[in-house]
Formats: sequence, structure tokens, C-alpha cells
Amino acid sequence: MTHMLSGFFLVMKAEVVRMLIIMRRYWFASVIGIIIGYGMLIGLIIAFMSQRERVDEYTSGMEGGMEGALGLMIGLWAFGLTGLFTQGLQGMARTGELEQVCMSPYGLVTNFFARSLVMAVNSIFSLGIMLALISWTLGGTLHIHPVMAPLLAMLTFANLTGFGFMVGGLVLVFKQTGQIAMILRLIMIGLALLATTQNMGEWPLLARFMVHLLPITDAALCLKMSILDGAGYGVLQHSSFFFLLVSCVIWNVIGVTLFHFMEDWSRDKGTLGTY
Repeated sequence: MTHMLSGFFLVMKAEVVRMLIIMRRYWFASVIGIIIGYGMLIGLIIAFMSQRERVDEYTSGMEGGMEGALGLMIGLWAFGLTGLFTQGLQGMARTGELEQVCMSPYGLVTNFFARSLVMAVNSIFSLGIMLALISWTLGGTLHIHPVMAPLLAMLTFANLTGFGFMVGGLVLVFKQTGQIAMILRLIMIGLALLATTQNMGEWPLLARFMVHLLPITDAALCLKMSILDGAGYGVLQHSSFFFLLVSCVIWNVIGVTLFHFMEDWSRDKGTLGTY
């Protein structure tokens, strides 16, 4: 356990250094990307709100715009994290980097968990700036609870990482899964938007059961209640928080177990580093 933790922090330190170097060299491109993303999103939201004629409908449209913006930010976060375990593994297999990482004494799971954590924090920073700009433009209010916001972010990260390990395990064996992986990532964005803009409590029982099984739905709903509704500790009493905890355990057990199994199977077949 001590060896694994030390390896995790060493890999995380290396990823942080690499990220800081990239940010310093390409800061202008990063700023322009945030501005372009903000412009596109605010344009879509204002176009949606301009269709409302009455005051109450306009207010509803503004609230719906904030919910949609938050859902899209969460979906993009999930899109990037899942991509690390799909397109990321495929790219490493093509360039031969995957074999080098496999030779590390800390293993693939430790390496990818550290990489995903650094990527998640970096993404939260950039997406959070974009969401704050949208909220300022629309005159909305963001409630960043000092305890619940980090807690929900960590649980969402854990949930998505477990799902990512499951998909990544399949990529280790079936390398050329780019289209399927892209569909899964787009589904993540769609589910996050649904969770923040629709009342899923009115859905049929089977539909609600299915969405609770997916890794992003309850996370997006809890984040919406905390950040937009200002529920604070009240989120802890909501059923979606319970489903989020259960989902974290299930996806991480399934994901890490399947990843280890697929890694060993691929090693035995000699196809770990092939594309």
C-alpha cells in the first residue's frame, strides 16, 4: 500500500509539472479557448431566451439557461475524463508509450488514476471560469458550498474514474473502439443535460432505474442542487446522493477489477502494446 501511494504521488507530481509547463507555454491558446467556448454557449442561451415573450417565461428561460450551462459543463468534464481512458489509451498504444507505462513499477491503474486526477482538477478550473462568466452575464447566482462542492466533485470524479477504468479495460483488448467510445462520451453529455434540465422524478420507474445505473446522472443532479439551488447540506438527504454513493462503489469495483483482468489477459496474449 505504501509503495502504491508513493508511486501515485510521484506520478501526480510529474503530471502537475507537465501541466504547468503546457499552461505556461500555451496560456494564450487556453485563454482564447475559454473565450470561444463562453461566446458559443452564451450565444445559444441568449438565442433560447429571446424566444420567450412574457416576463415569467423569460425568467424561466434564464433559469433553464443556467441549468443547461451547468449540465453542459459537467458533461464536458465527463467527456474529457472518459476520453483519457479511451482515446488516451489508443493514442498511447499507437505511439508505443503504453508499453513504457506498463514497465513502470507502479502499474497502469496507479498511473492513470494520478493522470485523471490532475486532468480533473485542471478541467474544473477552466470549466468553472466559463460557468462563472455565464452566470455573471445572465445575472444568476452560483452557490459554492465550502464542504459540499468539493465533496460532490470528488464523488463525481470517483464515479467517472471507475467507469473510465471499465471502458479502458475494453480498450486494452479491443484497441480500435474509437467510434463506440465517442458515442459513450456524447451520451455522458446528454445525460448531464437531462439530469440538470429535466424532472426525472416524473419519468417511468424503469427509465429512472436505468438512469440511476449510469455514472453521471445522480452526480449532475446533486451538483445542480448544490451549485444552482443552494441546497447545501440538504443534498445529503436527497435520494440521488445515496444513489451516487452506491454508484461510486459499484463502478470502481467493476472498473478496476475489469481493468486488471483485461490488462493481464492482454499481457498473456502479447497484445498490450499493439494497435
